[in-house]
Amino acid sequence: MNNIKKILIILLGNTLYALAVALFILPNNLITGGTTGLALVFQHQLGIPVSAFVGVFNVVMFILGGIVLGKSFALTTIISTFYYPFILSIFEKALGGSGMTNDTMLATIFAGLLIGAGIGMVIRAGASTGGMDIPPLILNKKLNLSVSGTMSVLDCLILLTQMLFASQEKILYGILLVLLYTMVLDKVLMIGKNQMQIKIISEKSEAISEIIRTKLDRGTTLIHSEGGHTRQESYAVLTVVSSRELSKVNDLAMEIDPNAFMIINQVNEVRGRGFTLHKEYM
Repeated sequence: MNNIKKILIILLGNTLYALAVALFILPNNLITGGTTGLALVFQHQLGIPVSAFVGVFNVVMFILGGIVLGKSFALTTIISTFYYPFILSIFEKALGGSGMTNDTMLATIFAGLLIGAGIGMVIRAGASTGGMDIPPLILNKKLNLSVSGTMSVLDCLILLTQMLFASQEKILYGILLVLLYTMVLDKVLMIGKNQMQIKIISEKSEAISEIIRTKLDRGTTLIHSEGGHTRQESYAVLTVVSSRELSKVNDLAMEIDPNAFMIINQVNEVRGRGFTLHKEYM
């Protein structure tokens, strides 16, 4: 069931990506990076349909990636490699070149939102969108170059090649589109992972630790501490909770000790028992 769920997420992510291209990018002649941006260059210069170029290019990159990066990589990329150009061609035929809006700014914004969400879903499922994602991975393995840095350079080069047929204004929209879907991609990758780390320094630390464990079912750690001025030894309670549970922790701590000193930080990701691993009760 877990594998089926991942496959469905990969298919949905690629579908959103294809919708963005068919509804907003192609009808408004927007430019972008990645495989789609390269396909737009070949469409304008040689008249090759975007979906056809993407299909051939993805297969070539898939074979190259499989040879250099191994079979495990190929298995995570095979769905995107073949499904994306297929669903894109379906949308192109169904829509007949018409989009949802003629406003370039609206098209740029919604294309960025859909592309970022689509790619983010695919990556969260442990897969790759294939195409132009593969050369940076190969260069990273062979030359130890940064994947994100190489990807950004390639995207910029692809945008620059589109200056052959795009106006300066289109180039600016293209840069905005790349920046927007990159930010959305980062947000999608972090969904559900942000947590709140709380340190509570109190003379009644053991009672606070106990009530957090019993009332919220959250683990706690007692850290030995010493007051800088009073030199009084005590314990600090360390716990990690969701944003929704933050106010409950505050209320429980203040109920036991109104003078408790609390430090609250947002952490990007938490791994371990109770988060990425199942809880165990003793």
